[in-house]
Amino acid sequence: MARIDAFLKLGMQQGCSDIHLAVGVPPMLRMHGDLLPIKFRDLGDTELEAYVQEIMTQSQRDHFAQGNDLDFSYVSIDGGRFRVNVFRKETGLGAVFRTIPSDIPGIDKLGLPPIVKKLCDFHQGMILVTGSTGTGKSTTLAAMIDHLNQTRKLNIISLEDPIEFVHRSKTSQVIQRELGTHIPSFAEGVRAAMREDPDVILVGELRDAETISMAMTAAETGHLVLGTLHTTGAVKTIDRIIDALPVEEREQTKSFLAQSLLAVITQVLVKTADGRGRKAICEVLVMTKAIAKLIQSDQTHQVPSQLQTGRDLGMQLLDQSLLQALNAKEIDPDDAYAYAADKRAFQKFVTDTSILPKLDPSQTPPGL
Repeated sequence: MARIDAFLKLGMQQGCSDIHLAVGVPPMLRMHGDLLPIKFRDLGDTELEAYVQEIMTQSQRDHFAQGNDLDFSYVSIDGGRFRVNVFRKETGLGAVFRTIPSDIPGIDKLGLPPIVKKLCDFHQGMILVTGSTGTGKSTTLAAMIDHLNQTRKLNIISLEDPIEFVHRSKTSQVIQRELGTHIPSFAEGVRAAMREDPDVILVGELRDAETISMAMTAAETGHLVLGTLHTTGAVKTIDRIIDALPVEEREQTKSFLAQSLLAVITQVLVKTADGRGRKAICEVLVMTKAIAKLIQSDQTHQVPSQLQTGRDLGMQLLDQSLLQALNAKEIDPDDAYAYAADKRAFQKFVTDTSILPKLDPSQTPPGL
C-alpha cells in the first residue's frame, strides 16, 4: 500500500472533491468549495517527494525530473480513482488529487438543464462545456457520454488528459485515449480519430489553435464534437475561439461558429442551501439564426440579450439560472451573490451583509 493512500482514503471518507499536499503546510481537503487543513504535521520536502514518487511510473518520474508538471490518473489500494497534478513551487513539491466518483452521474442526477439531453441527439456539430478549473466540466461531459452510450449505437472516441471516468461500452462503443500515453497531443488525437470511423469525438481541452482547428474540421465533416474551454461565459467562449486562430482565418472561423456550433454550456458550482454540497448552475447558449448573424457581424456583445429571451429554446443567462435556483431554495444566497454578474438583483437575498458594497456617505441624499 502506497503511503499516500492514507490521505486519499481520509479525503474520500470525508466526501471532499480534492486533496492538496504541499511542502510546509499540512494536507488540506477541498470541502464544498472551501480548503480545510487536516490534523497533521507540516509536510517536509523529502517526505512528500517520497510519497509522490512511490505512485509514479518510471517514465513519469523522468518527465517530472526534467522540470515539467505532471498529470496522470491514479487508483488507490481502496479502489478510489484520482486525477493527479504534481508540480514544483518555491518551497518545494506540491500535488493535487481530484477525486473521481466510481459511478458516472446521470444528467438528471447532476440537475443539468433539460436541453443538455436534447443536444445529445444531434449527429453533427460542436458542443462546448466551459468554465474555470474545478467547475465540473469533466463530470458534465462524462454524463453526456454516458447518456449517448446508453441511448445510441455509436463509435465514441474520447481524448483525455488524463482519463478520469472510465466508460464501459454499453449500446455504443467507447474508446478512451490518454494524452501522453496513447496520443502525443489533442490535435494529433483528433486527426487520428477522424480515421477511426467515429460518430462522436470528445476533446478534453481545446487548448491551442491547432486543436481548435482540428476539432472544427471534425465538426464540419459529419461528426459530433464535444469539448471544453476555460472560459466563463458564452460570449467569452465565442471571442476566445475567434481570437485563437490566425487573423486571416477570422471570417472562416466566424462562419464555422455560425453554422456548426450547436451550443455553449458554461457552468459554476454554487454551495447548496444546506451547505453540504455544491450544485451546477449553467448559462446556456443554443445557436439560432439571430445569434449566428450577430457572430458574423462582430456583434457578440448583443448575444446576452438573445440568451435572456430564449428560454423557450433552452437558453438562459447565468443570473437567470442563479435566481431560479435561489427561489427554489436550492443554493446558498451569499454564494449566489458572489457568482452573479448583475449583483443588484441578488442583494435582497444576502444573509451576510458584510459582503454587500459599502455606501459612500458623501453620496447619501439629505435627510437620510
